[in-house]
Amino acid sequence: MASHHLVAAPAMADNPLAITGAQRGFVYVIAVVAVLALVYAYVLVREVLAADTGTTSMQEISKAVQEGAAAYLNRQFRTLGLFSILVFALLLVLPVNEGGASVRIGRAIFFLFGAGFSAIVGYVGMTMATRANVRVASAARGGEGQRGFHIAFRTGGIVGMLTVGLGLLGASIVLIAYNDHAPTVLEGFGFGGALLAMFMRVGGGIFTKAADVGADLVGKVEAGIPEDDPRNAATIADNVGDNVGDCAGMAADLFESYAVTLVAALILGQAAFGAKGLLLPLIIGGIGVISSVVGILATKLRPGDRNGLVPINRGFVISAVVSLVLVAVAAFTFLPSKFSDFDISEQVSAYDGSPAVIAFVAVLIGIVLAVLIQQLTGYFTDTIRRPVRDVAKTSLTGPATVVLSGISLGLESAVYTAVLIALAVFGAFLLGSGSVAVALFAVALAGCGLLTTAGVIVSMDTFGPISDNAQGVAEMSGDIDEAGARVLTDLDAVGNTTKAITKGIAIATAVLAATALFGSFTDAVADALAKYHATEATNFVIVSPNILVGAIIGAAAVFLFSGLAISAVGRAAGRVVFEVREQFRTRPGIMDFTEKPDYARVVDICTKDSLRELATPGLLAIFAPITVGFAFGAGPLAGYLAGAIAAGVLMAVFLANSGGAWDNAKKMVEDGSHGGKGSEAHAATVIGDTVGDPFKDTAGPAINPLIKVMNLVAVLIAPAVIQFSTGDDKNNGVRAVIAIVAFVVIAGAVIVSKRRQVTMGDEPEPARVELKA
Repeated sequence: MASHHLVAAPAMADNPLAITGAQRGFVYVIAVVAVLALVYAYVLVREVLAADTGTTSMQEISKAVQEGAAAYLNRQFRTLGLFSILVFALLLVLPVNEGGASVRIGRAIFFLFGAGFSAIVGYVGMTMATRANVRVASAARGGEGQRGFHIAFRTGGIVGMLTVGLGLLGASIVLIAYNDHAPTVLEGFGFGGALLAMFMRVGGGIFTKAADVGADLVGKVEAGIPEDDPRNAATIADNVGDNVGDCAGMAADLFESYAVTLVAALILGQAAFGAKGLLLPLIIGGIGVISSVVGILATKLRPGDRNGLVPINRGFVISAVVSLVLVAVAAFTFLPSKFSDFDISEQVSAYDGSPAVIAFVAVLIGIVLAVLIQQLTGYFTDTIRRPVRDVAKTSLTGPATVVLSGISLGLESAVYTAVLIALAVFGAFLLGSGSVAVALFAVALAGCGLLTTAGVIVSMDTFGPISDNAQGVAEMSGDIDEAGARVLTDLDAVGNTTKAITKGIAIATAVLAATALFGSFTDAVADALAKYHATEATNFVIVSPNILVGAIIGAAAVFLFSGLAISAVGRAAGRVVFEVREQFRTRPGIMDFTEKPDYARVVDICTKDSLRELATPGLLAIFAPITVGFAFGAGPLAGYLAGAIAAGVLMAVFLANSGGAWDNAKKMVEDGSHGGKGSEAHAATVIGDTVGDPFKDTAGPAINPLIKVMNLVAVLIAPAVIQFSTGDDKNNGVRAVIAIVAFVVIAGAVIVSKRRQVTMGDEPEPARVELKA
């Protein structure tokens, strides 16, 4: 696709951009490795399901969570299914730069595959998590921490192996079927995964945090009862939300990160290394399967470990080392020692670097970045580190100082993470100095390197909500002793940190993938300019006013998206608060356990609100780049993408780390620090946590798929933008109509969102005040 302007494409047998003969055998081997990853996931499923399911009370609570989560996702998939059909039809008519109708149809079909695979990863992740929670709770009885840890992490391993297996299998099938046209078809595959993940991230995030905030404000603060007390009508919805948001949403998010990074690497690899550039990312992905299996097997809690984070870090490092060794072997045996051996273009062939060294160092940069972000995020969100302890200490002076300290921590940590990611991108770019194609491929390979440990990363993330749910099941059932409760509390605290770490890694992956996609966008623009004989400049200089305007709009889109997601949580949480208060008021028997709360009512409120609220942020992500591209042209659209990437990385890290710090500060106080549960300090940290909930679990994580969706939309519409930019009056009219319609869709969605009520029920009349002389 994007590389074909570098060299004329002769017959397939002589085409240096197409895989032939033995190279096809490599692809079949990688496809087999992908299938083996799915087989290992099945082995882990059987192992987890064989564990003890605990007491009858535990099983009943877990079943209620399972049913609520399944009902929500089924309704969400029906809604998104209709939307996916519309996008499929649109992709059938959008022009492509090469390959004609067969490639255009293939791109649309594999959009459905990408969306379907993302849905499968999310659904299976949610299903297994809702079955693992009761098993972890049961295993913790008697203070047995090792077994509970093992079940929780192995359940995460199921989702991890599904992520790498399906992502690698999809890319392999496309390459086998479409050969040198595979990068164009893979645009659809990546877009499907990213689009569905974004909607699942937003919808699941709104659900989980509406329930969580409502449960905390009414239960902990107003009623003074524990977090998972069965008298709180929002507790089941809260546990359901952990699964549809943190399991289904994050699993889909990490799958699309894996798929989109692979897609970007294949697109740019073809430009830089020819046919071998198509194969290398797949080989690295196959290595990632092996290293992920090793990492999962190596993650075991030992008696001498300080907490559960120690074996998780150990498994991650082991996985990273295995990846690095195997990538070194692959790079120096598969790639030639000089670029002239590729013979794909004069520009690339003239470059005097070593392809093998460049590939290995680029992957090394990605792996090192993952390790550094893991350590940096852990420093700012772990309970044993000073930043979180300082946030917890501010609870002694009230909720305002807790909120201020968390915000300052998030802002500061965003700078360090952004600098790390920027240095990684710049380092990868320097590897290809003298060749933009090689430099961009190096950035994409850094993303592939970071994701060689994807299986372990996903395991770390899923571990968090499973531990949280296990604690909820145990507390609501009452069938847990003090030692078991202590184990579950410790696992939950570790899970909060692992969730924050994986959010940081996901953000880094999103930036690397988006940067690589930005490169493929400029290539797509160049191809389209040649095809339609247009003259628009492709040297996107940021000092040009029109490019700068695009950058400002791109950054603004990230802020608007975040604001919409957080306000959606606020509205939904308001309805939950009202409902729980009403149940306490109208059912006095709830507090003395003589009457049961109506859990289903709160689950229904969260379901309806989240499905209604997810539309506005989703429409913004799709139609904003369309508006900018057709209204202002390809140059400002490039600026838009740059602004969105820059603002996105800072905003995502700020939101994730602030929320993670507030959450763990609350855990510290609940564990006995600064007065413990029921104290004023506890109430202050609960307020901080409720502010941080939509930060870290709704808006922050959703920015990852957001910036990739916007970049993929830009790549997909680039040929059409250039086609209608030729200066013809008829084309100008079409551009104007498309831009106006896209803008109206965004404006209409925002206006409708703003008109929704914040709370349920009738608002009370304001008190009348009479002034006396």
